[in-house]
Amino acid sequence: MISVRKSQFPIAIFFSASVLTSCQEQIEKPHDKLKPSTSHRTVKEKTVIVPPEVARRWKAVKIAVIDKTRGTENIYVVPVGTPFTIPVSTLTITVEAFLPAFTMEGTTITTSSNELVNPGAKVSINENGSSVFQGWLFSKFPNTHAVTHPKYGFSLIGVVPVSKK
Repeated sequence: MISVRKSQFPIAIFFSASVLTSCQEQIEKPHDKLKPSTSHRTVKEKTVIVPPEVARRWKAVKIAVIDKTRGTENIYVVPVGTPFTIPVSTLTITVEAFLPAFTMEGTTITTSSNELVNPGAKVSINENGSSVFQGWLFSKFPNTHAVTHPKYGFSLIGVVPVSKK
């Protein structure tokens, strides 16, 4: 315990104030060193290219919808490019693109072939008109970019080719 006599009290206050002031001057704030060019990164939008032969070959995907509260799973055939409402729910799934051999290089996403090497479907899922997920579902890697919804889980489990006439 420090004891201060009345005659030393003004000196102690002056000393404490000057130490506090000098400490405040030396403390660097984390944002002081940030430069505007490094504080935020601009994320370039990815360009999805679906070759015409791929669009002509595949008409829909099969998506398993797991109801976590009931422990049930239903499989729905969702046409590419057409919104599909999941029965007995307020969910709508739109398959924006399907790529049978998903590849990504830089900001371009496309397919390396028309064979089912790494199937991926770009989907948007809305609930009551609000977006709950927008991204890719992969049949071989179901946990990559998994949809986090409190009641439902979603998996890409297959594709439907255009029937040959």
